Amino acid sequence: MAGLQSLYKDTSNPLDRVEQIAHGHEWFIDRSAEDEVNMIVAAAWGDMSISIHWREDFESLHIASSYDLKVPANRREEIGRLLTLINEQLYFGHFDIWRQDGSVLLRDSLILSGGARATDAQCETLIRIAIETCERYFPSLQFVIWAGKSAEEALQSSLLDTVGEA
Repeated sequence: MAGLQSLYKDTSNPLDRVEQIAHGHEWFIDRSAEDEVNMIVAAAWGDMSISIHWREDFESLHIASSYDLKVPANRREEIGRLLTLINEQLYFGHFDIWRQDGSVLLRDSLILSGGARATDAQCETLIRIAIETCERYFPSLQFVIWAGKSAEEALQSSLLDTVGEA
């Protein structure tokens, strides 16, 4: 039975859908490998890099998104505290800081186990959530890095929602 299931398993790569979505938004896209797509997206605080990998062994899409932002060594501990506070609030994904270079990125996944196929809506939502989450918390990162604020102060200051337009 397992042999028959493998004959009929759909092996289409969900990155093909991601690539079509990126073209539809006119984002810069580079399909560097069969299992990897890299994009540059114009966002509110500047260009954002998004990498999406297809892991066939786990049947999952993994997304990593970030701004071109490096945390200086003397602010990494406070950024780590900030990311912990932010991660407590997130429903999807989580932020990480790479120790080697101080890069901050948001990571998330879409699990498609059992031969499930990714839909355009699922891929679009995965990307949209990554962009919106990075945009929402970018100011708090800046407050810690450049204004010398504590994690708590930065988070409070950056999460004020405005109403209307000036």
